[in-house]
Amino acid sequence: MVEMTMALRKQKPVRTTTTALRKQKPVRTTTTLPPQLAAATLHAAGIDIGAEAHDVAVPPSDDPQPVRCFAASTADLRALADWLAQCHGTTVAMASTGVYWLPLFALLETRGFEVLVVDPQQVQHSTGRPKSDGHDCQWIPRLHTVGLLASAFRPADQVCVLRRSLRQRAMRLTSAGQHIQPRQKALTPMHLTLPHVISDITGVTGVAILRAILAGERAPAT
Repeated sequence: MVEMTMALRKQKPVRTTTTALRKQKPVRTTTTLPPQLAAATLHAAGIDIGAEAHDVAVPPSDDPQPVRCFAASTADLRALADWLAQCHGTTVAMASTGVYWLPLFALLETRGFEVLVVDPQQVQHSTGRPKSDGHDCQWIPRLHTVGLLASAFRPADQVCVLRRSLRQRAMRLTSAGQHIQPRQKALTPMHLTLPHVISDITGVTGVAILRAILAGERAPAT
């Protein structure tokens, strides 16, 4: 007993200094995503719209070749929709500007897909994109899966038809006004100041006066 007590006394206590604590590597703990960022949309596809071709990506678990390129022709657009149906896709997010997305959007809607039109800047400005993504279409479904993409507003089909008609009417009126100005400018060198006499040279009175002048009328008093 005495020898054991002496041996214990000779052992030096281990002192934990501040330097030793700093040298200890922190233990990395695996963090799990919060419920808000859990997979909200499974089997989500992403499409990068182009003028001549569309790059499409689906989750790697849905197809051995998850990234494909389709031309913008009608036959290729139908093949694109068939491929998404084979991959059990339910929703599609497409990044596009201009009007190139309209034919594909209408086709996918008729096939029963939930289609979201996303601003490309919204996709590009999202942080955390892995360097392994060679195409923009690979990053779109990742953001769409966790619900980080907001769809652009698109009204109902009837409202779209009415809006297109109103825009076409406004363009026609603007174009008509641009064609009236050269007529007024052509009358000035001939010393025919009809715009100062009548408010609209394309009205009934203005057209009658112009037709009379073209017919050779030079004495309106008679």
